[in-house]
Amino acid sequence: FTLHARNPVHNSVYGDNYINFALVASPPNCSDLDRGRRSGNQEDFRRFLKLGQTFNVVKMFSGYPVEPTDLPAHTRHLDAYQDFISLTDKPWHCYSLGNGRVEDAIEMIRIARGISEDELKDQPSITTVVNTNSPLKVDQPMLDGLMLMAEWGQPVVVTPFTLAGAMCPVTLGGALAQQNAEALGVIAVTQMVRPGAPAMYGGFTSNVDMRTGAPAFGTPEYARAVLAGGQLARHYGIPYRTSNVNASNAPDAQAAWESEMSLWSAVMAHGNLIKHSGGWLEGGLCASFEKLILDMEMVQMMHETLQFIEVTEADLALEAIREVGAGGHHFGTSHTMSRYRDAFYKPIVSDWNNFETWQDNGSQTADQRANTLFKELLADYSPPPLDSAVIEELGDYVTRRRGQIKPAW
Repeated sequence: FTLHARNPVHNSVYGDNYINFALVASPPNCSDLDRGRRSGNQEDFRRFLKLGQTFNVVKMFSGYPVEPTDLPAHTRHLDAYQDFISLTDKPWHCYSLGNGRVEDAIEMIRIARGISEDELKDQPSITTVVNTNSPLKVDQPMLDGLMLMAEWGQPVVVTPFTLAGAMCPVTLGGALAQQNAEALGVIAVTQMVRPGAPAMYGGFTSNVDMRTGAPAFGTPEYARAVLAGGQLARHYGIPYRTSNVNASNAPDAQAAWESEMSLWSAVMAHGNLIKHSGGWLEGGLCASFEKLILDMEMVQMMHETLQFIEVTEADLALEAIREVGAGGHHFGTSHTMSRYRDAFYKPIVSDWNNFETWQDNGSQTADQRANTLFKELLADYSPPPLDSAVIEELGDYVTRRRGQIKPAW
């Protein structure tokens, strides 16, 4: 299926060999080197949206990059949806926590795109994730939201939360069997509501630390489960969701190697949606601005790695090889000089200077360089255009709904 964005340039396809990267979603905390770790808030929520809008390789927002906990819980979603629409023109995500939040998301995305209800039902425009409460249980509010999404023809990403040794068997075979049953069982519900409703097969099987019970991510077990999940999804012909995850508490070497394990397996598994591709830390409890930049470097390198190798007569460069001959160099050939500006991937964080130059430039580590870059990008951000009539209609809707929704207590 095609997921339609407010700006059609950002429409994206889910299925076949298409790979789409999305930012971190749902941590209650966020962090940076300047202010440390803190509870999620709307200011930081908006900063993550601006960064996600900036990077072309980010195709969508698959949840709140950090929970804006400073906003009232019962109307928080209205503010979040309004920020999604005004600060980015890419597709976004609503939480399947009962019908109310889903109904508001559906109406607000309809207003933002300027389409009718019938058009929206035929044009997937917003996603949600339904996590099973493993083992073998789904919470009623999530099912309510799932059924409403299916009724409106909007994609549901069904993702069992299966951690081997805790919520599912300690063996990978048993964990995958349970993941498969839970995913297919809940996807079947969407088809009962509306046959052909778009859905995705989500895999999130990893393991726990058997000494402490803490979740572990980016492990060999996680990578193997991701690859197997991709095979299962392709077997059933259902688009596949997976994730870039790690269990590190800081944007350090552990975060990098666990994320690289996750990313390689997700890409090799043909993950159509790779969630948490930028910014995930602490097993999902924290969104890090520096980690987002480090992840964007890795994701962009993955994107570049997947490009075809051009093999034309000009690319083979046989004339240049003859010109240089044995023992020469290619720095000054016409072949090099006509191509060097765009020849290779240009990193955004990596520092390729020698030790002396790196030392003269302040001996900055990768997380420090990432800290500088995310602040520069925020300073350069400008919001995508949004019609004034849409802004007014959305504002009226949010004001009316804010007065109608009562706190649960």
